[in-house]
Amino acid sequence: MKIIVGLGNPGKDYENTKHNVGFLTIDILAEKLGIKVNKIKFKALVGEGFVGGQKVILVKPQTYMNLSGNSVREVLAFYKTDAEDMLVIYDDIDLPMGNLRLRPKGSAGTHNGMRSIVQDIGDDGFPRLRIGIGGARKGDLANYVLGGFKGEDKEKIEEALVKAADACACFIEHDLNKAMVEYNTKKPKPEKKKKEKTEQATEAGIEVIDDKTERPGD
Repeated sequence: MKIIVGLGNPGKDYENTKHNVGFLTIDILAEKLGIKVNKIKFKALVGEGFVGGQKVILVKPQTYMNLSGNSVREVLAFYKTDAEDMLVIYDDIDLPMGNLRLRPKGSAGTHNGMRSIVQDIGDDGFPRLRIGIGGARKGDLANYVLGGFKGEDKEKIEEALVKAADACACFIEHDLNKAMVEYNTKKPKPEKKKKEKTEQATEAGIEVIDDKTERPGD
């Protein structure tokens, strides 16, 4: 059995906000797997189905973000499932917009939904998928994460959500390691960074010699 939990806030006011990328990913995954997430139990919207003969539970807690653990605790207790068979999807302000990061375990960090889960189930050893929502922002953090997506950010997040759903499907059908290899956003190669720095230096009238820079006349 695999349990996929997407974090977010219920209600139309929050539907397409940055803080709700977990819910949005569950919606895409549900359509991909042919599972209807329409049962109300465990303080959540829940969908049940089978993928490759394995039972899959999709969960969207309806407790509001800060109390997500109340719902997750009930889900794990009812299905008598180990936390390591659960994947939690949530937003991460510290990752660049649209970047994906799968990990087998870790601390809750500053995310209130994850803090609630770790506290309520007494365990942080479960897989998680973080979706980057970081970017330029004005004002306080709460207004930013509860705001929507515009322009280039909207394009990036739409693509990221599809990849996030594919990563969840890979976790279900194969395992976390395969999903991590295929869907974690790759860091730029050093060569590319070096090339970019060289191009920038050239444009600025700086000559690059053996990784050192010399301005004309130095």
